[in-house]
Amino acid sequence: MKYVMRSVRADEWPLARELRLEALQDPVAPVAFLDSYEAAVARPNAFWQDRTAAAAEGGDVRQFVAESPEGEWVGTVTALVERPEDDVRFGEAPEVVQGHLVGVFVRPRVRGSGVADALFRAAVEWCWSLSAPRLERVRLYVHEDNPRAAAFYRRFGFVPSGQRMAVPGDAGAWELEYVMERERG
Repeated sequence: MKYVMRSVRADEWPLARELRLEALQDPVAPVAFLDSYEAAVARPNAFWQDRTAAAAEGGDVRQFVAESPEGEWVGTVTALVERPEDDVRFGEAPEVVQGHLVGVFVRPRVRGSGVADALFRAAVEWCWSLSAPRLERVRLYVHEDNPRAAAFYRRFGFVPSGQRMAVPGDAGAWELEYVMERERG
């Protein structure tokens, strides 16, 4: 089946909410997301409206979805721009302007079909397309107990940086940073 990779639109917040809630029910959700289904389902519609609008308006956040010909969303990834002077969202403050990929989810029935690759291509291409600011690298974090995701990130071209951060609320667990540097030239 042919899927279209595109940015979300602000009025699509119900679809964004529904896909996020499904992601939070995935068996690996406890190690893949710094969120829970119970917390997410309790959030008011205004939260989802604001979140989706922010990821659709062309600022420093862009949410990409994989959409079927029938309009069903089967996967998502969000790209954020991080600057050294920004408040730290994840891990440590970056030393360079960089992208950060978060919220990766592909519905189980389409895993292995190339949807994740296409979503990552869209997100990374968006990161590299920015000229103001020009991003030097893209990073993401993966829980140390999520080998399926780590294998995909390595296959896609991300490499472990050696940096890690403690998982909030899970003493002794670590999120490992993976990076992709901008090609020189």
